[in-house]
Amino acid sequence: MFSSLKEKLGLGKKGEVIGAPVQGEAVALSQVSDPTFAEEMLGKGMAIIPSTGRVVAPVDATVDMVFDTKHAVALSTESGIQILIHVGLDTVSLNGAPFTTHVEAGQAVKAGDLLLEVDLEAIKAAGLETITPVIICNTPDYKEIKASVGKTVNTLDEVLTLVK
Repeated sequence: MFSSLKEKLGLGKKGEVIGAPVQGEAVALSQVSDPTFAEEMLGKGMAIIPSTGRVVAPVDATVDMVFDTKHAVALSTESGIQILIHVGLDTVSLNGAPFTTHVEAGQAVKAGDLLLEVDLEAIKAAGLETITPVIICNTPDYKEIKASVGKTVNTLDEVLTLVK
C-alpha cells in the first residue's frame, strides 16, 4: 500500500522526466554536428532525428518563447526546468518558411500539445539537417541529467531524467 501511495504522491521517483517532443531516433548530443549543442554549451540534453514533422510539448509547461523564425521553442515547467527544443541545424536561415507554430509566448501547454509543425523535406531540400536537440538550459540546477538514447522513440517516451 505504501509504495502505491508513494507513487501517487510522486515520492521515490528517479527524478523529473522529460518526454520526447518528436518521434524518431534518440541520439546523444555528441552526435549533433553543431558544436554549440555537441559540446553542451547551452546545457545537457539529447537529440532526436525526427521521422515526423510534429513537435509536441514534452511536459506540462509554459511557453517562454517561440523564436521569430519558428525553428525553436523555449519552455519552463512549474518546478523550474528550462527546456529548449531546436528543430534542425542552421534552420534559422530558412526564416520560418517550413514551420507552422501552434503556440505563443505565455501560453500554458500540457504534455502532448502540438507546438510546431515542420516540413522536414523542405529542410533537407535546403541542404540542412533535421536533427532536433532537446536542451536543459538550467543544467547547473541538477545533480544529474540522464539521457535515454540509442533507440527509436515515440512522442512523450521518456528521453531525459533530471535529478536535483
